[in-house]
Amino acid sequence: MRSRRCLRIATRAVTTALVGGLLVTPVLQARTVAPDREAAVAPVAAVTVKVRLRAAVRNLRVAAETPAGYQRSKYRLWVDSDGDCRDTRDEVLAAESKVAVHGCDVRTGRWFSYYDRRTWTSSSDVDIDHLVPLKESWDSGAKAWNADTRKRYANDLRDPRTLVAVTDNVNQSKSDRDPAQWMPQYGTCRYVQQWAAVKTRWALKVDRAEKSRLTHLAAGCRNVLLTVRKASVVKAGTSGGSTGTGDLASYAPVSTYNCPAKAPIKGNEPSMIYHPPSSPWYDQTTPEQCFATETGAKKAGFRRAIY
Repeated sequence: MRSRRCLRIATRAVTTALVGGLLVTPVLQARTVAPDREAAVAPVAAVTVKVRLRAAVRNLRVAAETPAGYQRSKYRLWVDSDGDCRDTRDEVLAAESKVAVHGCDVRTGRWFSYYDRRTWTSSSDVDIDHLVPLKESWDSGAKAWNADTRKRYANDLRDPRTLVAVTDNVNQSKSDRDPAQWMPQYGTCRYVQQWAAVKTRWALKVDRAEKSRLTHLAAGCRNVLLTVRKASVVKAGTSGGSTGTGDLASYAPVSTYNCPAKAPIKGNEPSMIYHPPSSPWYDQTTPEQCFATETGAKKAGFRRAIY
């Protein structure tokens, strides 16, 4: 798969070893210069594993989910980590478009959604799906990560399997469900490969129903070789993250269709679109998060609805 970043990669001579049935290669982690980094971070040793699909599924650790405390605002979306004016969403749109795209805010291109085999030319019809949803990652281990690790997961452009451009309403129907609860209409084997790769990359666990479903599905797929570069995961002393302060704070809705008076802007999580009170669809929008200002909604990764 093609890279979504032009990365400056430092390499060193390495020795490949066979560990636990996996081909394991230590490599020097690729680096990008991120303008929002508070300090330079030295490269750390990363590991690339090569493993067959069924073995990758078999190696996923089983554990009960830990959903308590999840809030989408604990994952920072979408960031412009290389300072080129395109945030993560626009980077994925540019990478996956079948034709050249232009501008910082990508509006037009040609995107094929393998979930439903539909092609779109307007980016407003396309969502960027976290293949392993944010809440699923939280339930599967990300609850214990620090804020920076969650931000890197939410904006992972170093493995194109983490984020995929798909039809917006199909992504919304998927919501935060795992393969035991939801599968795309098409591309079953591709989806299972990507799910196993992302969970392996980020050392995320699976629940028993998920493991059973993945095992069953993988048995009907070609036992392809997956190459996965393990991500650096840093755990926090305490789980969770700030929901922001002042005009960047997010608030819980006060009812199904209503936000509190101090934070009237409605954020719809499945589509990551926000609606100000002037929106023609404002009264029909069900919010998952509420914001005092549009700046707060944008900082949380939402984009303004286009009418």
